[in-house]
Amino acid sequence: MNDEDIIRLYFDRNEQAVTESSAKYGAYCSAIAKNILSDDEDVKECVNDTYMDAWQTMPPHRPSILSTFLGKITRRISIDRWRKHCAEKRGGGEAALALDELEACVSGTGDVESELERHELQR
Repeated sequence: MNDEDIIRLYFDRNEQAVTESSAKYGAYCSAIAKNILSDDEDVKECVNDTYMDAWQTMPPHRPSILSTFLGKITRRISIDRWRKHCAEKRGGGEAALALDELEACVSGTGDVESELERHELQR
């Protein structure tokens, strides 16, 4: 099936459009997502989200090149998911709070000179 027929299916609101898009461009979209994400489940979800986004975007928008259109959507969704995972790995803003709490426990109250004086007096 050519791209114009697939786009026509999207405009007709025929669910076969998603099936045809997946058959023709599924590997292409998966490769784009796989280059950004490492988890296979995330890749599958991004590709599925691509078809959903295409389904919601197509009626008012008619892409001139379907492969580029789907690839752009896949790349955007994959990058958004990658950013989300990176933010979660940094502690989601909790790391700074934990470091502030540890600072009170770990850091000494005196400076180096007073510590040396204390050590000499004890000896």
